[in-house]
Amino acid sequence: MTVTNRVADITVTARNIGGIEETQVSFEPGITILVGRNATNRTSFLQAVMAALGSDRASLKADADEGDVLLTIGDETYTRYLKREGSSVVTRGEPYLSDPELADLFAFLLESNEARQAVERGDDLRELIMRPVDTTAIEAQITQLEAERRQVDEQLGEKDAVERTIGDLEQREAELETKIDDSQERLEALEDEIESTERTTESEDDELLDELNELRSTLENVRFRLETERQSLEALRDDEEDIREALDELPEETADSPEQLESKLADKRERVRSLESKMNEIQNIVRVNESMLAETDDDIGDALRDDNGRGDVTDKLLADDQVVCWTCGSEVSSDTIESTIEHLQSYRASLASDRRDARDAIDELSSRLDTIEERRERRRELDARLEQTLAERDETEARIEELESRQSTLRDEIEDIEADVEETDDEGDELVELHSQANRVELELERLEDERERVRERLDEARARHEELESLTGRREEIDEEIRELRGRIDRIEEEAVEAFNDHMERVLDTLEYENIERIWIERIHQESTGRGKSGEKREFKLHIVRQTETGSVYEDTVQHLSESEREVIGLVFGLAGYLVHDVAEQLPFILLDSLEAIDSERIAALVEYIHEHAEYVVVALLPEDASALDDDHERVLEI
Repeated sequence: MTVTNRVADITVTARNIGGIEETQVSFEPGITILVGRNATNRTSFLQAVMAALGSDRASLKADADEGDVLLTIGDETYTRYLKREGSSVVTRGEPYLSDPELADLFAFLLESNEARQAVERGDDLRELIMRPVDTTAIEAQITQLEAERRQVDEQLGEKDAVERTIGDLEQREAELETKIDDSQERLEALEDEIESTERTTESEDDELLDELNELRSTLENVRFRLETERQSLEALRDDEEDIREALDELPEETADSPEQLESKLADKRERVRSLESKMNEIQNIVRVNESMLAETDDDIGDALRDDNGRGDVTDKLLADDQVVCWTCGSEVSSDTIESTIEHLQSYRASLASDRRDARDAIDELSSRLDTIEERRERRRELDARLEQTLAERDETEARIEELESRQSTLRDEIEDIEADVEETDDEGDELVELHSQANRVELELERLEDERERVRERLDEARARHEELESLTGRREEIDEEIRELRGRIDRIEEEAVEAFNDHMERVLDTLEYENIERIWIERIHQESTGRGKSGEKREFKLHIVRQTETGSVYEDTVQHLSESEREVIGLVFGLAGYLVHDVAEQLPFILLDSLEAIDSERIAALVEYIHEHAEYVVVALLPEDASALDDDHERVLEI
């Protein structure tokens, strides 16, 4: 919907809507009063306006097969066409609103309006105010976010261990740096001593010594590698044992697979949507039937005004106890329709109970699905780690076997060369020993540098993992904020609805001056409920009526003891609260009113003026004596 001029003069042209055969009415922004007695098509005109604004709650004239409404606001025109097809009426056109749900609940406050009826019947006020909010979708989002948060928490459980690992590796790196510096100093000293000794000693077995030194260096390297591989093998065996224990501790798979649970979950969510759709359809049918009962008065009025002499007036009145069914066109009694309405309301209550059960089942299935998915993910992770560990163990054992064989061969070769060296003179023994020491220091230095490199690699990995976990910490905070926002969205609307109702109810009571009513207010109740292994939330709005006696004492009363006037005022204020909480004025600057006869004239005038503070257009149907109480400056429509 695009409105280029929200506040402008209005023209409504209607044909075959309700009891209207054809009419055209214009009015300006502000309060417009439809003045007239009962059965003068004022309610039918309000229904025509509703239809053009987007509502489906207008009815065709009983003897017509099609009708239409044109609504002009400034330069913009909105259309609605109604056509009877079989037992139903279909609509088309371009109305003001594409989705009329909010307007039907909180802007079109006719006698059959659900907000007004909810107070009269003592229905669940919270369900009504929260109906435009897709709480099922919000709760599904919360469930998904909670599952993600559990996964994040599981990963964040590593954080302390990673931080300890980083500390240990940094300490080990520092120790290795010190040892490397010491080894380098020792090597430099040995090299100086070797150089000095070589200048004074001429060895005859330089070639043998070189070969011996090379073999000893190789053997030392093999020894170090062998020691490292054996340590790795021991660590891998420990890891394998830990992984197998973790796998054994995992609970057995449940009978239901995630796919089956997903299917059940989808079925339950579809069930909730189906139930809500049925509830809305039933409520629409109830309203239409209530509207048809109201329109019966129009038919009686026509009979009383008929002066063509065709039949006795009393006969016509008796006939007019029958109502033309809006679905099939046959005549049925008013009592039959009233009985049907009661049955439909009872059926809707049973659907609401089924919806609560379905939502409980959704919560349970979501929890089971999350648990199974977490276990499966954990098992997949452990299986992958075990497979990798076993592969690394096999590779390590093969390298150990190869290194042991190489070590044995080198020892044999060294023994042979040492025997050859012993056959030469002993003058080179000192130099041999120095070379041997230098070789050992070089090997030690190489081993230390290799270990330092491995420590640095592990340190880089640990720091990278720590950064990942830090980012997960941020995501954890985001998830918490999203969950709070989603939960807060429901809480905020509830709080705003209660606050708006209580504030406006207090101001309206002060304005209307009901003598024995001290206060009317809604209490927002939010309780945790448990039972049969399940937990949940119970949310409701409790309506309190506090009266004051002549002596000044106060006591709490019930809705059933209120006068019709008082009930009507509460219903209208509750509808206004919904209009404000859901920002209906942003979409639709209209409020329509009728059937205020139970309220006395002065209070009607005060109430209508109060409502006008919150809507650009207020169109109200009033009896002449009630209309006279409003300011003469307000526009009046005397004939429709």
